[in-house]
Amino acid sequence: MATAKPRRTETTATEPVPVHHTAHYFVDESGDGVLFNAKGQVLAGQPDGSMGTFMLGLLEVHDPRALSSDLAQLRAELAADPYFKDVPSFQPERGKTAVAFHAKDDLPEVRREVFRLLLRHPIKFYAVVRNMQAVLAYVRERNARSNTYRYHPNELYDNAVARLFKNRLHQYESCQVCYAVRGTADRTRAFANALELARSRFAKQWEKEISTEIRVTAAQSQQQACLQAVDYLLWALQRHYVRQESRYLEMMWGKVSLIHAVDETDKAPYGVYYSKTKPLVGAALENKVGI
Repeated sequence: MATAKPRRTETTATEPVPVHHTAHYFVDESGDGVLFNAKGQVLAGQPDGSMGTFMLGLLEVHDPRALSSDLAQLRAELAADPYFKDVPSFQPERGKTAVAFHAKDDLPEVRREVFRLLLRHPIKFYAVVRNMQAVLAYVRERNARSNTYRYHPNELYDNAVARLFKNRLHQYESCQVCYAVRGTADRTRAFANALELARSRFAKQWEKEISTEIRVTAAQSQQQACLQAVDYLLWALQRHYVRQESRYLEMMWGKVSLIHAVDETDKAPYGVYYSKTKPLVGAALENKVGI
């Protein structure tokens, strides 16, 4: 498979040169997009009074089969290690590490091994970060202008999909996109519509039609190991924002291509784009999402 050429980020003024091959993208979310309870009351949010964060992560994987194989082998090796013999998360009936890696449930020793494995693979991570307090303010503004408007978490998710993929679809002849199943509803059509919105936004900006073939599939994380990898990158990003614990993100920053903090609008209405040349890690944390 050909190696992708350098590509434009959202802050670059010139259009990138297309690369002709298939892209493999994997998408997962972190945080909660719910704002209201069943009675329409605003949820309390976090203990510190904030509404928390919502993040959507996108992982571009050069060789999904190799990454999936290595993750499966690592899990098998850890499960066979006597050190983890009596650990609850390694009991198959618990449906946790024994079945799939999940950063929130995995032991620190396990996380370390997974992160080390991910560092060995050619992957690129992108994410959209939303401040739920800012989302609530937007929803209240919409309600004030229209008494028919009703917010739904799917709106936030689909908007984040369109943002994530706006500059990701035109560089390839085809894109294989796998997203983590959300609940019980099949939202593949809605996801595909969000991708079409991303495609049309790019075409309008650059006055250029995009003929990329796009295929969308949904999967559980235990069915698709690359979704487990996205979960780990999102977990590292979430720890940075919510707990001000940056060591995981610092460790993985070499795999991060772009983080769009939509609601950090002090200097620009579109937020802030963090990248290799403008790192998020080490930046002052005041005015960050969820803090």
